[in-house]
Amino acid sequence: MLDFNHRPTVADQINAHIDAAIQSVRAKAPEREYLGASRLGVSCARALQYEYTKTPKDEEFKGQTLRIFEIGHTFEALALAWLRQAGFTVFTEKPDGKPFGFSVAGGKIRGHVDGIIDAAPADLGMRFPAIWECKSLNAKSWRDTVKNGLKKSKLIYAVQVATYQAYMEGSVPGISKNPALFTAVNKDTAEIYHELVPFDAALAQEASDRAVNLIRATEAGEVLPRVAMSDDHFECVFCPYRGRCWQVTA
Repeated sequence: MLDFNHRPTVADQINAHIDAAIQSVRAKAPEREYLGASRLGVSCARALQYEYTKTPKDEEFKGQTLRIFEIGHTFEALALAWLRQAGFTVFTEKPDGKPFGFSVAGGKIRGHVDGIIDAAPADLGMRFPAIWECKSLNAKSWRDTVKNGLKKSKLIYAVQVATYQAYMEGSVPGISKNPALFTAVNKDTAEIYHELVPFDAALAQEASDRAVNLIRATEAGEVLPRVAMSDDHFECVFCPYRGRCWQVTA
């Protein structure tokens, strides 16, 4: 029921200005012209195809969602600082200031790693160089990752790590032979989970094949299949392309 007596508080008014500014900055940011490695694990081929073709979403992200994204970047920066303080040597950019990454398929598939570890406390027995990938998660998601491990709990991130290990080998020799370090920060409690992730060549190959097939299908004008048979599937319910894909209205 609408509350016609509600008047915006000063918090409402200030946040409206903040969110408008964040959305304005987001709208001016250049769109990706490539398929990102961080998205290759998306389960729905059609949703990923919509992303790749820059198809308009049913509704653009609201300010609060964009704030959540930005807070995630802040947690990752903190995790990097904590690792360095703990004796890790982590490089996040090359001498020219550009991030470490890869580009294949004529630049249509690209990725940028969070960092490359070159040293760590000796008692850990790590081998170098090693990919470092960091995510921030809410408490429920974080606990599931701790309980089940990266691949079972967060396949999309496991695909991302494997893809980095595979494609970064050309510019950072040996990186695919050494387990990557995946770090997850609990946004609610500041607990930190770390997992050493050996290179999964089969997973990387599957992701690469999927990406190439998606690009070929898109260039041929083929619309790829959905992940589900009905629009009430949980992944469809939260998909920003649900209305377009299923031709449903809110």
